[in-house]
Amino acid sequence: MSDEIEFDRSATTEAGTVAVLSPLVRRIIAGNSGPMTFTGTCSYIVGRGTVAIIDPGPDDPAHVERLLAAVRGETVSHIVVTHTHRDHSPAVPALKAATGATVVGCGPHRPSRQLGPGEGRVLDAAADTDFAPDWAMRDGDAVSGSGWSLAAVETPGHTANHLAFTLAEEATLFSGDHVMAWSTSVVAPPDGSMAAYMASIEKLRGLEHARYWPGHGGPVVEPQRFLRGLVQHRRLREAAILNRLGAGDETIAAMVPVIYQGLAPALHRAAALSVLAQLEDLVLRGAVQSSDAIPALASRYRLA
Repeated sequence: MSDEIEFDRSATTEAGTVAVLSPLVRRIIAGNSGPMTFTGTCSYIVGRGTVAIIDPGPDDPAHVERLLAAVRGETVSHIVVTHTHRDHSPAVPALKAATGATVVGCGPHRPSRQLGPGEGRVLDAAADTDFAPDWAMRDGDAVSGSGWSLAAVETPGHTANHLAFTLAEEATLFSGDHVMAWSTSVVAPPDGSMAAYMASIEKLRGLEHARYWPGHGGPVVEPQRFLRGLVQHRRLREAAILNRLGAGDETIAAMVPVIYQGLAPALHRAAALSVLAQLEDLVLRGAVQSSDAIPALASRYRLA
């Protein structure tokens, strides 16, 4: 069987609809569809009677009301957050105020490395810097309710504080934005780190899960095969960047149109940041040299 990555961009349930995915898992998709969020952020309800809500989503009162309606008559014991991007965590205060639940999961937002000139503003634009959990979980920490448990798996890369969560009772993983069936994860420095992302992929390759429930889109149904495909995909992107450097391209702006032919203009910025992430990793590994001590979008690059 080929390990070539195959993305699943088929339609999921409509935003706002409560979808019963398994005996322990329900999903409501927020109404924030777009080029970076696909059909919207997936909020998950885990358990019955006493439940946890994973990634309550953007600051959208209508979405919060739909979540509350879905768990009416139940007790929300935990609000669990995979990472602090504005499409995942800003609904936490409203949901906590309504339920009194304990907020757990990732720690406060932080960059993956020292910031370069002008990068603070870029970081703040996408980040929920107000997020403060009651308990910042680490690898292996767990919360539980009647018939369910969620164990944290540290998976930095998309963000420095990214966590995934194992639901052992169903051998599944809530993978956040680290692994998604519809697209590769955006790894955008200084928020993200390609070196950390690839290490986290390798970490998941050492774990056994039957299915992933991601932060956007439908399930990853063959996780190990999909992870192998992600590794191959990133290696091909790395080879394409090295080829462009060998052909004389020195800037990310010159590389993106060639490497990402046919990409929608709305996604060019994300593509440029992904190229930066891979160049940053190549610089760290000594394969590429940068004109700046901290590689940046405007830096010039050449083969070492």
